[in-house]
Amino acid sequence: MTPVELAPAFFLAVVVILLTCRLVVLLAGRFGQPPVVGEMIAGVLLGPSLFGLVAPGASAHVFPPELKPVLYVAGQIGLVALMFGAGYEFRAHAGRGLAGTAVAVSSAGVAIPLTLGVGLTLVAHGHVGIFVDGVSVWVTAAFVGVALAITAFPMLARIITERGLAGSRFGSLALASGATDDAVAWIMLAGVLSVASGKARPILEAVGGTLLFVAVLLLLGRRLLAWIVNRPGLGDDTRLLFTVAALFCAAWFTDISGLYSVFGAFCVGMAMPRGEASERLVRTTQSVTQVVFVPMFFTYSGLNTRFDVFSDPPVLLFGAAAVVLAVAGKFGGCWAAARLRGEPGPVAVRVGALMNARGLMQLIALNIGLSAGIVSEELFTALVLVALVTTVMTVPVLSLLDRRDARSRTAEEAPEEEDEEEVAAAPS
Repeated sequence: MTPVELAPAFFLAVVVILLTCRLVVLLAGRFGQPPVVGEMIAGVLLGPSLFGLVAPGASAHVFPPELKPVLYVAGQIGLVALMFGAGYEFRAHAGRGLAGTAVAVSSAGVAIPLTLGVGLTLVAHGHVGIFVDGVSVWVTAAFVGVALAITAFPMLARIITERGLAGSRFGSLALASGATDDAVAWIMLAGVLSVASGKARPILEAVGGTLLFVAVLLLLGRRLLAWIVNRPGLGDDTRLLFTVAALFCAAWFTDISGLYSVFGAFCVGMAMPRGEASERLVRTTQSVTQVVFVPMFFTYSGLNTRFDVFSDPPVLLFGAAAVVLAVAGKFGGCWAAARLRGEPGPVAVRVGALMNARGLMQLIALNIGLSAGIVSEELFTALVLVALVTTVMTVPVLSLLDRRDARSRTAEEAPEEEDEEEVAAAPS
């Protein structure tokens, strides 16, 4: 397709994406799910698993192959804006005493799912058709392990924000742990890609780029952002322009370094100075981008998902086992680490529930593996199932925990009220 033909195709696809996402978000909301879960489900429904199956002709017309790269790029704009706001919120609510516990929780949340994922893949070798010819079984196993170790940090941040949990102990701890978790997971993913390509360059770029980016942000980036926000005489449009330029520059550098653009955006959000002007810039940046551009990434991922591969029983069994091990490794591992660090039971179990969500970041990793030729369609879909299940279960688990704690408080208060009544009724 020529650019002239691609433009109207893009506009039509955007209309279909936005309306479908809004409808599914409304339906998901009836079951207590946050909008981000509805957008994720809508992306899968618009792919070959439903739309392409029911109306293949219409699907090919609305989503021609040439449009997929455009949807991918547009989706990155939404992700970068989302993570920019998440970084700003994290700095506002991060309290003291989180670092040690966050490292412990993150370490457990990476090491245990990674080990379980590698073990599952090695057991499946020779029995399940999820492997790509010419790709080492160890590369595939390492990729599956990394995919299970990832936490969907943007989703985690959005769920925490939408439920008003950003100022809570477990909300701040989950944000800190999730950020650390994904930074480590992305470096490991770069290592897997290095081994798969037979080159050391990707992992060296990821580690070196991270160190350089952090140093520049600390020494120059914070001063630049403070100048943009506080410089007298700058109009709102100029401040917004400079902020977006700095944001996209950070996203560009971390992307080419192998850590992915969302982490650069998150770090810029953390480096923003506090104040009313900064909050206005963050809100302005997010107002349109999240509503319009984030759904495009989910649709891009959905176009690569084919649930018909589960007609093969071994693939279905592998997908189900991956879900079980993913929940046990991430939820259970993070809960145990938090408890060992002295966190109360209610805090630890909520941290585990939040860290267990993988949706967005796992989809990103899967798309990278698919484009690199080390992930088959069968493995891609099996791991998309993990992303869907672990993310959809997050809010119901949190709601269940809230109801359980409410019942416990009611039960504890009831005997106290009865004792007070008995004392009042006793003869003097």
